[in-house]
Amino acid sequence: MTTAAAIPTEQQIALIGAGPSGLAGARSLQKLGIAFQGFEAHTDVGGLWNMGNPRSTVYESAHLISSKRMTEFTEFPMADSVADYPSHRELLRYFRAFADHFDLRRHFRFGVRVRSVEPVSDAPDTLWRVTIETADGQQETAVFKGVVVANGTLAEPNMPSFEGRFDGELLHTSAYKSADLFKGKRVLIVGAGNSGCDIAVDAVHHAQSIDISVRRGYYFVPKYVFGKPADSLGGKRPLPPWLKQKVDSTILKWFTGDPVRFGFPKPAYKMYESHPVVNSLILYHIGHGDVHVRPDVARLDGHTVFFKDGSAHDYDLILAATGYKLHYPFLDHALLNWQGMAPRLYLNIFAPRFDRLAVLGMVEASGLGWQGRYEQAELVARAFKALDEGGAKARTFQADKAGPPPDLSGGYQYLQLERMAYYVNKDAYRRAVRQAAAALA
Repeated sequence: MTTAAAIPTEQQIALIGAGPSGLAGARSLQKLGIAFQGFEAHTDVGGLWNMGNPRSTVYESAHLISSKRMTEFTEFPMADSVADYPSHRELLRYFRAFADHFDLRRHFRFGVRVRSVEPVSDAPDTLWRVTIETADGQQETAVFKGVVVANGTLAEPNMPSFEGRFDGELLHTSAYKSADLFKGKRVLIVGAGNSGCDIAVDAVHHAQSIDISVRRGYYFVPKYVFGKPADSLGGKRPLPPWLKQKVDSTILKWFTGDPVRFGFPKPAYKMYESHPVVNSLILYHIGHGDVHVRPDVARLDGHTVFFKDGSAHDYDLILAATGYKLHYPFLDHALLNWQGMAPRLYLNIFAPRFDRLAVLGMVEASGLGWQGRYEQAELVARAFKALDEGGAKARTFQADKAGPPPDLSGGYQYLQLERMAYYVNKDAYRRAVRQAAAALA
């Protein structure tokens, strides 16, 4: 395997992915002068925000659900001309500009897919054997000093299994690109998360009918409150969880009303114990009769969907808005300390058994933004540099990594769902990551 630099691969870090987290990783390693080789399966940067990427799961109408100022990389702000909630087109331009501004592309090999990552030994400071496949199908293998995994968390569909047989189209939202799909069809969307609600709004002006099936209640957050992006409001100091839940749920009812009125179940959890839905247009369309809320699916039979309340309706298309699974196909689960629904990593980043195996982006938190991922990358770069230098900082970091994990919940009792398996509280998480990085400065 040849790399862009003349430095032997045994002295380089292998960085997998050139989406937002991969670019943050590249920039952070670059800043500290740590040699690395990036690998990206697509032919350009941007990850899922690049619709030309076969692994992209965004659709034509996709926009950020967090505002640009709460999401951008701090050292590279988005232009004032960019919308408060940018489209995927604006975001791809942003990531391309970020890569060009910091001259990151030269560190990546594009159009190559990582096939396997294996430790050379069981030692904590082991080297890593990385095998890639080039665009022409040739395989190459080289040994690297460490590995940073940043291939994203929203690419592998979590497709549910339904009882019975459906004679219409049954798709996951990952396959959805354009509202043309809905023309003249009776559509059922299963799941009312952010993608499900966005796509239901898309379908309103194209489908013959549009229903949305839900199994639990949701909290709906408007994108604007008092004329400003909702996520930009709030004091400098976070409120105690019980008070924030009480205050914010009250404010929500002023702006969106009670979703139970529209047929949604009452949430069996408090606000922020699951990811909120940042969309008030869905309630607007339900209120106008454009979308109807249905219960959980019981079974399928031909074109008929039977629901758990005993009702039944006919559909031409079922679209499963049921999220994504963590997917690191090139790594044995045991190497990442996979337990249950997700890997158990120190600060959602560092594999406990190994010094130089880290994951970027395996974190979800309301309002974390890309800067939160960038801070992950800064910590990884500092940790790797400290390990290279040895000394007290490296020993302290290794002791912290081996010790009891910090509480990243911020006092919230998160729902025990697969998609919440790596969910954290933004403030608690960023504080822990920043403290760990400061100790290595």
